[in-house]
Amino acid sequence: MVICRAYSDMDYYAVPVQHLIEEFEKLPGIGHKTAQRLAFHVLNLPEEKVLTFARALVDAKRKTGFCSVCGNITEVDPCRICSSAKRDKSVICVVQSPRDVVAMERIREFHGQYHVLNGLISPMEGIGPDDINIKPLLKRIAQGGIQEVILATNPNVEGEATAMYLSKLIKPMGVKTTRIAHGLPVGGDLEYADEVTLAKSLEGRREI
Repeated sequence: MVICRAYSDMDYYAVPVQHLIEEFEKLPGIGHKTAQRLAFHVLNLPEEKVLTFARALVDAKRKTGFCSVCGNITEVDPCRICSSAKRDKSVICVVQSPRDVVAMERIREFHGQYHVLNGLISPMEGIGPDDINIKPLLKRIAQGGIQEVILATNPNVEGEATAMYLSKLIKPMGVKTTRIAHGLPVGGDLEYADEVTLAKSLEGRREI
């Protein structure tokens, strides 16, 4: 009796190439085919460019950390935003991740400080309040001088749950607590908006 083993395309690659593809597949949003393309792109690069890329990865990991004040990714502690005398230290914008800080900074309209939670409350994933950066936020508020906390977590289930939880903790401390508005995007049409988006648009309406 002859037993035939099923072969995958990985069986035809050299072992180092297999390992490279497998490592690329561990990145978020990277499937097997994309990992293959990235691996062969790297293999076709000059060695100096590959070494520069590798050094950039190692440097980013070794030379950055989290700000001891706000939790943002930084190479200096405290980060440049927290240590800037030009920022309004009476207002804190609470966001989920460092990427959200970048998004807020791009609009050049917010001049306060940030607090990065580095996660959201998600019982389904076993993430509770103690697993994200909440206690340092409460400590910052308790030190005084904070007049407003803007809750800018994403408008999904986890983001809304986290915002509600934080609101219940912060309001008794006598600090104004606000939530960023969610609704129709600029240039959007009412007829194409879903019910939740329209409801949020009505909730976030303002006088003109």
